[in-house]
Amino acid sequence: MSKEVFDELLGKVGPLITKVDTHLRMSIGPAERLAICLRYLATGDSYATIAFSYRVGRSTVAVIVKEVAGAIWTALVEECMPVPQVEDWRAIAAGFQERWEFPNCVGAIDGKHVVIQAPANAGSLYFNYKSTHSLVLLAVVDAEYLFRVVDVGGFGRSSDSGSLRNSAFGESLRDGSLQLPPDTVIAGSERRGPLPHVFVGDEAFPLLDNLLRPFPGRHLTRERRLFNYRLSRARLVVECAFGILSTQWRMLRRVITTSPEVTELCVKAACVLHNFLRRKTIDMPSRTPIAKSTDEVTPTLCDAPRMGSNNATRQSIQQRETFCSYFNEEGAVRWQANVV
Repeated sequence: MSKEVFDELLGKVGPLITKVDTHLRMSIGPAERLAICLRYLATGDSYATIAFSYRVGRSTVAVIVKEVAGAIWTALVEECMPVPQVEDWRAIAAGFQERWEFPNCVGAIDGKHVVIQAPANAGSLYFNYKSTHSLVLLAVVDAEYLFRVVDVGGFGRSSDSGSLRNSAFGESLRDGSLQLPPDTVIAGSERRGPLPHVFVGDEAFPLLDNLLRPFPGRHLTRERRLFNYRLSRARLVVECAFGILSTQWRMLRRVITTSPEVTELCVKAACVLHNFLRRKTIDMPSRTPIAKSTDEVTPTLCDAPRMGSNNATRQSIQQRETFCSYFNEEGAVRWQANVV
């Protein structure tokens, strides 16, 4: 992060983290408070190490990290990670078509386990299949490695499918309130009719009307293996985004010893900072301009109740078969036959 970018970030976050001087003591300035929080996110050092470096108390560092991480999320989320609208989804789909040759794709979805120290009296809630304790970061990423939707705080014992099912995004995906664009005919494939806009995920996710997963099994036909390859090629962006995130913010490469609540704030701050810095690199506006509407808007993402089973419907199975046929015929690329 350059000095200019730091100053810009300070201008956005500073008003939320500035403290008032009193006749008893001078407050820690917003620049130093922001630097302490960024140091923790970027290195994952212990509070004691950071306190020694900045000549402040360990408890002071703990308070600053919690307050500043929350302020970063509040200050940047509307600009760098707004809830996508119809035009935003269309722009994402155009990006996947251009860069990854996957039409009508509005995002790649996956989960990441953020390793934490086992909270007191938590039992096996945070214990995952990797034999560590963790929180789950569920994210939707576009073709430019930007996080479009994040859900943090799922218990580590939950699978990716379970985290999706219990998240606000998963509920909106199932009830159709994500404001996805209407079904669209793919250029050059008019005979197949309109196809829905879909998210792509790995085999841990269920097959839904707007969520594609690979064909299961090992003994697959060549056509299905080609479909799995094309889907995995588009889905790779979310894996790369997680890699970029954990490389920039190395807190995610360590065992985080803070409480789950503070960990959630820090992970959300790291995600929105990822978008803030990434947009500087690719010179991309904060969001796709959309026409102003006077209609009352219902919040898209709300608290989600418990969901039912993950059984696929006949319609979702047929849609996956249609995409499979498309990738093996008019949607084929010249090099895919050499890969599978």
